[in-house]
Amino acid sequence: MNIVPVILAGGSGSRLWPLSRKLRPKQFLKLTNQRSMLQNTLLRVKSLSDVSAPIIICNEEHRFTVADQLDEMNMANCQIILEPAARDTAPAVAIASLYAQKDSILLLLAADHEILDENKFNQAVMDAKKSVVDGNILTFGIVPTSAHTGYGYIKLQQESNTKTYKVEKFVEKPDSLTAQKYLDSGDYHWNSGMFMFKTNTMVNQLKLYQPSLLKSCENALLHSTVDLDFIRLHPSSFESSPSISIDYAIMEKSNLVRIVPLDAGWSDVGCWNSLWEISKKDQDNNVCLGDILAVNSTNSYIRANKKLVATLGIDNLVVIETDDAILVADKSKVQNIKKIVSTLNEKQRCEIQDHRQVFRPWGYYDSIDSGARFQVKRIVVKPGAKLSVQMHHHRAEHWIVVKGTAKVLCGNSTQLLSENESTYIPIGDIHSLENPGKINLELIEVQSGSYLGEDDIVRFEDMYGRSEPNVSPSKVLEPEEG
Repeated sequence: MNIVPVILAGGSGSRLWPLSRKLRPKQFLKLTNQRSMLQNTLLRVKSLSDVSAPIIICNEEHRFTVADQLDEMNMANCQIILEPAARDTAPAVAIASLYAQKDSILLLLAADHEILDENKFNQAVMDAKKSVVDGNILTFGIVPTSAHTGYGYIKLQQESNTKTYKVEKFVEKPDSLTAQKYLDSGDYHWNSGMFMFKTNTMVNQLKLYQPSLLKSCENALLHSTVDLDFIRLHPSSFESSPSISIDYAIMEKSNLVRIVPLDAGWSDVGCWNSLWEISKKDQDNNVCLGDILAVNSTNSYIRANKKLVATLGIDNLVVIETDDAILVADKSKVQNIKKIVSTLNEKQRCEIQDHRQVFRPWGYYDSIDSGARFQVKRIVVKPGAKLSVQMHHHRAEHWIVVKGTAKVLCGNSTQLLSENESTYIPIGDIHSLENPGKINLELIEVQSGSYLGEDDIVRFEDMYGRSEPNVSPSKVLEPEEG
């Protein structure tokens, strides 16, 4: 019986700000190697025996990021299900159980966890599978290495001659004294949030303990639609489901739950300190990534995106440089970075939303410079990709091609531009940009006008389904090839 991995790719990762942001949270970042955490998770399950194509559940605003990262790995056979609203893990489990074939074995994983020893992970999955076939719901309990207060714990019942154990109880995140007692007893494991079960087992448990949630998810899937490579759940049906974790909804109630211990270098990479713990360190116990000059500096995590970062005489700090924000924090206090994010959110600062480099389904742009009435961007368009047919009420644009070939619609004419050629897009003219070539198209865009916000875009046609619903495509002028 094949295992179907279900990857939950939601979450904000706010404690890893300023690298993790709302539109590009930690699961899509390259934090531990040259692949994103989502890609590492997919490679991890790909190495399992008897495994089917994964199901990935994410939210609407991350759909093209997920698709791009799958494309980079040549994993186009994955199913991507879009949640119209955040509803925690129980509704996601219900959707996956209903969507997969009846009696399939699902392996539920978060997209943003790190596991250093994949052989031990694979063995734990195989041990869990044997118990799952017997009708149990398996949770993976992490063998604790410290009295950690940031994780929930699971107490197991010791049994002889078995690789899985009955669960006695789930407990909330403890204080430091209680966590030490848990560690000393040897009876408690960290709650990893990873689970394994047969679909019919989970559906039956949902019928028993969460019937209204199950009904909402059944309706959300029944009335779902297919859009490009995505499955869109019915919004109002899904949103009627309660927001509840699978732990509270099922795991703490069911008598079918068993635990398989996992000692494989697991981390949820929940904060900068966690990332420091699992990363390779230098002779001064520092993790230095990027252009770093660390003098008399110890026990720190220092990461530079583009600039030189120099430190002198620091200890136990986190220093993160990005294009538009710098974080300096005591490593022991990084759990509180959410307070910074909350303050930025109250002030409506753009630094919690996205980076200076903004990814789009057609490629990305980098905001190089801006002033009162101008903005300069570097735009990269992937081969075969096309920006929407659009117009602006308040700005004109100059485009200068620096690499590749651009197919430009402006007004009623179409032209091809090569390197070192340019064009002008007047205010109010309907236009679009396409890369008809085989290599990336790179150009410099200079915007000028009274208002330069990204919301000054009226879309008429869009190959990615982002057209304005109240704008008629008939307004688009027929181009004359030239």
